[in-house]
Amino acid sequence: MFIDMKKIFSTLFMALVAVAMVAQDPVITFEKTEHDFGKVNEAGKISTEFTFKNEGMAPLVLSNVRASCGCTTPIWPKEPIEPGQVGKITVQYNTNGRPGRFQKTITITSNAKEATTRLYIKGEVIPKSAKPVNQFNVKVGALGMKSRVLDLGTIKKGESKHGELEYTNLTKEEHQVELATSSVNSQYFFHQITLPTVKENEVGKFALEINSANTKLYGPVEVYAYVVVDGKQEISEDYKLTVKTNIVEDFSEMTAEQKQQAPIIENANEYNVGTIAAGKNHKFLFPVKNIGVNPLEVRRVYANEDYLNPKAPKAIKSGKKGSITVDINAKDLQAGEYTKDIVIITNDYLHSIKTVKLHFVVE
Repeated sequence: MFIDMKKIFSTLFMALVAVAMVAQDPVITFEKTEHDFGKVNEAGKISTEFTFKNEGMAPLVLSNVRASCGCTTPIWPKEPIEPGQVGKITVQYNTNGRPGRFQKTITITSNAKEATTRLYIKGEVIPKSAKPVNQFNVKVGALGMKSRVLDLGTIKKGESKHGELEYTNLTKEEHQVELATSSVNSQYFFHQITLPTVKENEVGKFALEINSANTKLYGPVEVYAYVVVDGKQEISEDYKLTVKTNIVEDFSEMTAEQKQQAPIIENANEYNVGTIAAGKNHKFLFPVKNIGVNPLEVRRVYANEDYLNPKAPKAIKSGKKGSITVDINAKDLQAGEYTKDIVIITNDYLHSIKTVKLHFVVE
């Protein structure tokens, strides 16, 4: 078999030349290609450095280093990096106005064999604390509040519950802060003020508490108070604070014997009142029976409309009936059909809250 030695030597020579040419190219190698800043505060620019080395046989020239957005600024050496030498690329990220997670790419273009290299930065910016004026956007005179309403949720009868409403001074002048409450509610509604003299941007709190043991009320309860600034009391919605709660009876400790002896309410779920003359008052009664053993106590009966005024009967003995009276004031009602709810709260542990629908027509 004939072997063309000239062709073999020619091929080997070309390969050696190619290897030599590759060996003469610059080679860029980074210690790391990604940096995680972790959690950082929103407080201006942050920066990190990426160190690289030219491991080739020719000078390395970075022709361009470009970030994926204007918030990221790379700084790189403009002079050639000789073989064996080390260089650094500094990457700055501007956190101002950029809360939240971020991930950015820096693209490097050079005369290295791998002409394009990419670096990555990431992290999470924790936003600045907003100024009080930006958080407290409910205006109460010279003060700002986050809300005029405090919802305490549900309270078991006999327990107390408290919450807070914050306020701040929106002006440059110092102000005196008080809270005016009704003497009617003073037995079960309490308040304290943490900062009665408040300077600009200072934050104070109205600490508000409802003690359900000191009231006979059950069900939804709303208590009102008025903010007084510099001794000037204004009875208006702008200065009114509302504290809400729902007082429920706790039956969780009842024994089996107590449950057997408990009262049981029996009543229809709907009643047709009939026709009511416009501009007149109408009285309607619907029966409630106790089919349990112990007396049935109607803790409260109420409606959400001002023109409905329900009244609870006295305690109803076992096997007896009582009547819930509802006064309907049709003075301001327009002609038409109405369906409204009456809510009954009793000491029947199985049906402590019952809703009755009243249907009537105004002519």
